[in-house]
Amino acid sequence: MLAEALVGEVLQKARVDGASYAELYVERWRRRALRVLSGEVKEATSGIEYGAGLRLFYGTEVVYAYTNDLSPESLLEVTETLVKLKGSAGQVDARGRGGLDFRRTVAQGLHAPRIPFTDRDKRYRLERIREAEAGAQVGPQIKQVQTNLLEWDQEVLVATSEGRWAEDRRVRTRLYVTAIAQDESGMQTGVVGPGLSMGLELFDHHPPAEVGRKAGLQALTNLRAKPAPAGTMPVVIGNGFGGVIFHEALGHLLETTSVAKKTSVLSDKLGEKVASDCVTYIDDGTTPHGWGSQEFDDEGMATDRTVLIENGVLQSYMVDRLGGMLTGYRPTGSGRRQDYTFAPTSRMRNTFIAPGATPKEKLFEGIEYGLYAADMGGGQVRPGSGEYNFGVKEGYIIRNGRIEEPVRGAMLVGKGPDSILKIVAVSDDLETSAGMCGSLSGSIPTEVGQPHLLISEIVVGGQA
Repeated sequence: MLAEALVGEVLQKARVDGASYAELYVERWRRRALRVLSGEVKEATSGIEYGAGLRLFYGTEVVYAYTNDLSPESLLEVTETLVKLKGSAGQVDARGRGGLDFRRTVAQGLHAPRIPFTDRDKRYRLERIREAEAGAQVGPQIKQVQTNLLEWDQEVLVATSEGRWAEDRRVRTRLYVTAIAQDESGMQTGVVGPGLSMGLELFDHHPPAEVGRKAGLQALTNLRAKPAPAGTMPVVIGNGFGGVIFHEALGHLLETTSVAKKTSVLSDKLGEKVASDCVTYIDDGTTPHGWGSQEFDDEGMATDRTVLIENGVLQSYMVDRLGGMLTGYRPTGSGRRQDYTFAPTSRMRNTFIAPGATPKEKLFEGIEYGLYAADMGGGQVRPGSGEYNFGVKEGYIIRNGRIEEPVRGAMLVGKGPDSILKIVAVSDDLETSAGMCGSLSGSIPTEVGQPHLLISEIVVGGQA
């Protein structure tokens, strides 16, 4: 995207003027969005975004600036501005003299699309959306269906003053269906939104009609559901998006963004037992076509599969470059950012609880009265402690080991580090789901997941 000579000049200027480390991030991003509401096209947009961000280290002090002007004059001006901001201009660093010998690493296409966006026209996309809409019409109570198709094609270059030159291409597609059901009792919604790092072959993995059908059925289930009970009880949490609880209430506590500041209750606990023996928690940036997968992170480091907790024992944190410098932990390829306007921080990629050996149906046996949280919704988390409350998007009463009537309005309330100690059984049916995660470096695609699992007790907030 940029000439090697220009990249080298920018990085060298920063080093000569005193920076201990310099990193240039460049991206070109093509995006498309198609939104259809009850058969009517409401949005059909496309655009290209490009820009660069320059990060300079002075020991563990960091300055960052960005620009959408990629001309040599602009990039060198940004460099000069940062150097002056730090007040180190004229402090010549001998290590910065001489040319940079870049070691080029280019993505191998592990997540490359089989059906690129350019291979299909708008009519093809609209036909798939119509299939999703038709699938959602599972009953006369379905009054409205909204379908969104999102397509991203992002090219990234990361070059550093240590000679690293990494290029990556990230293609992502997501289909998002919202169905609204209504009758005399009120209005309820069903939402399903699969996404993967691939092209339009997403429709082969998640047929639009089936995605729509799931959203419609969920809306109908919630329409006939009764108010949820309240109290402390055993809870079975469904697979797939059920993993959002531990993403929010546990995963963020394992990022060096919080660990390095000692604001996480899990800081300095490597090698200690922090979860139930049946819990192994993994963050994997290499999952083939995972929604949060990429071959290199946004610091140019190859991503890896990081086992965070193994059989209940804390094994690793998610570590970016600055986090590694502050803590002494090895970087794990976890430096991520929303786009060039953000500096990277340690972030999750595809985070999940590994499958266990308990068949799903065994999880319900012996529960006299409890809640089956089949699908989770959004919630809130207190940073540092992991205290959370999450809404249950689709829930059922468990009575005498059987899944009984649906309930709505349930809220799970707890603390991530405590809840993960109370997991008593993990099923063998791992599924993952796409989501967007917001933190210091912006909103990024992350995948959450888990098998069905049983927690011995959680506080359930309900209306009954």
